[in-house]
Amino acid sequence: MYRRLSMIMFPIMTVLFIGAMYWGYQEHQEKNNVLLKAENSYQRAFGDLTYYVHKLNDELGNTLAVNSASKDFQRKGLVNVWRITSEAQHAISQLPLSYLPFADTENFLSRVSNFAYKTSVRDLGKQPLSGEEFKTLKSLYNSSHQISSQLSELQNNIMSSSLRWMDVEVALSANESGTSNPVVSSLRHVNDQSTQYGEVEWGPAVNSMYTDKRVKLLSGKPITAEEAVKIAAKFMDTDVSNIEIKENGKDSDFPTYMASVKDDADGDKKVSIAAKGGKLVMYAHYRDVSEATLTLEQAEEKAESFIEKHGYDDMEAVSYDEYYNTGTFTYVYEMEDDTLVYPDKITVKVALDDGEVIGFHAADYAAHHRDRQMNKPSISLNQAITALNPDFSIKDQRLAIIDGELGEEVLCYEFTGNINDQLYRIYINAETGIEEKIEKMSRSDQAVSS
Repeated sequence: MYRRLSMIMFPIMTVLFIGAMYWGYQEHQEKNNVLLKAENSYQRAFGDLTYYVHKLNDELGNTLAVNSASKDFQRKGLVNVWRITSEAQHAISQLPLSYLPFADTENFLSRVSNFAYKTSVRDLGKQPLSGEEFKTLKSLYNSSHQISSQLSELQNNIMSSSLRWMDVEVALSANESGTSNPVVSSLRHVNDQSTQYGEVEWGPAVNSMYTDKRVKLLSGKPITAEEAVKIAAKFMDTDVSNIEIKENGKDSDFPTYMASVKDDADGDKKVSIAAKGGKLVMYAHYRDVSEATLTLEQAEEKAESFIEKHGYDDMEAVSYDEYYNTGTFTYVYEMEDDTLVYPDKITVKVALDDGEVIGFHAADYAAHHRDRQMNKPSISLNQAITALNPDFSIKDQRLAIIDGELGEEVLCYEFTGNINDQLYRIYINAETGIEEKIEKMSRSDQAVSS
C-alpha cells in the first residue's frame, strides 16, 4: 500500500518541486528585470541632472559675457536659464532622494529658476538689470560651476567603480545616517555646499515667493490653551468640556492651537486657531457627504448665512468649485466704495446633500484684514479700457486690490468679460495701465459673482 502510494505521490511531488523551482526562477528574473529598469532610470536621471547643471553654468556664463546693453540676448539667456533649471529639478525628482537631506540643492535650483523667470518677463528696455542683479548672476555662475564639478566627479566615480543607485536607495530607506555609501556621502556634500549659497541677494521679487506674509501680518497678543478652547467651543457651538486642545508648531513662526470635537455619530470636527491673536485659521468637519441635492443658489445661501453668523460682513463671492458633492465658495472683502480686496479672502465648503458648512479657511483674512487708505487711480477707467484687447467684450468693471508679483498690494481696474467664447477677469494696474493679472473664469464663477 505504501509502495503504491509512494509511486503515485513521488511523480506529483517531483512535478510540484520542479514547478516551484521554475516559479522561483521566474520571480527572480522578474525582480532582476524590475531592479535593472529602476537602476537604468536612476542612472539616466542622474546623467540628466549632471548635464543640465553643466548647461546652466554655461548659460549663466553666456548671459554675463554679453554687453550690458544687449537686452535681447540677456532676456534670451535668462529664459534659457529658467528652462534648464526646470529640467534639472525634474531630474532630481526622479532620483531616490526622499530620505536624503537634498532639499537645499533643490531650493537653490528653485530660486535660480524663479530669479531667471522674474527678470526675463519684465521689459528690460525700461527696467534693465541692476547692479545687484548682475552681482547675483555672478554668484549663481560661481555656485553652479562648483555644483557642476562635484556632480561630474560623482558621475565619474559611479561609472569607474560600478556603483549602483539601488544600493543608495536601500541605504537611505534603512535610515543609515552614518552610511559609508560614496554616492550618499557625495550627495550630502553637494547639499552642504548648497547651504552656503543662501547669502545670495535674490531680490524682493524672488524672496517674496518664499515668505509667508501671513506670519508677519498676524497681530495681537499670544493666547493660552484655555482661551483657545473657549474660542473653539463658541465657534462650534459646543461645551468647552467637549473640546480637546493641542498646540502645533510651538517653536515655529506660525504656532497654532488645534481644537477638536469627536462625535462618533457624525465625524470629527476640528478648528485651528492662531496662537498669536487668537484668530480663526481653519474649520473642518470630516464626514461622508451623500448625493448632492442642493442647487448652486441654495448652497450659496447656506454659505452666506454661515459667514454672516460668524461676523464676516461685507463679503462678496468671486468663485465657485464643485467637487465630490461639495461646493467651495471663495469670498473677498468689499470696501465701502465697492472696491474688492482679494487679500482679505475666505473659503467656505458646503456639503451639497444637506447644506451644512463642512469647511472654512480664513488664514488670509485673519492676516490681511484691516482699514486701508489706498491712493486714487492714476489713470482713468477709459485709459484702462484702452489697454484691453479690442475684441474683449466687457460685462462688468470695478476697482480691486490684488497681490502683486513683489508681494505688495496693487490697486487695479478689474474687468469681467469674454473673448474667444471664454470668460476672463483682467486686472489693469490703476497706476501704470499695464496688465497685472489675467484669470479664466467658469460659468459658476460668473453665477456666484453676479
